Amino acid sequence: MKINEGGLDRTLRVVAGLALIALTLSGTIGVWGWVGLVPLATGAIGWCPLYTLFGWNSCPMKTKT
Repeated sequence: MKINEGGLDRTLRVVAGLALIALTLSGTIGVWGWVGLVPLATGAIGWCPLYTLFGWNSCPMKTKT
């Protein structure tokens, strides 16, 4: 697995995932909030299978000098 998520993308995924899980645990939203585990996991590992499927990459390119 090659990292295909940039720093901002990863941060937003982790924050969104934690927010959904927190809302579920507080009873604000139903069990659908557990879908927050997906962005939390992909943000934590830095690899998104959908990005790979569509050929997207938000990770900045390393330049050779």
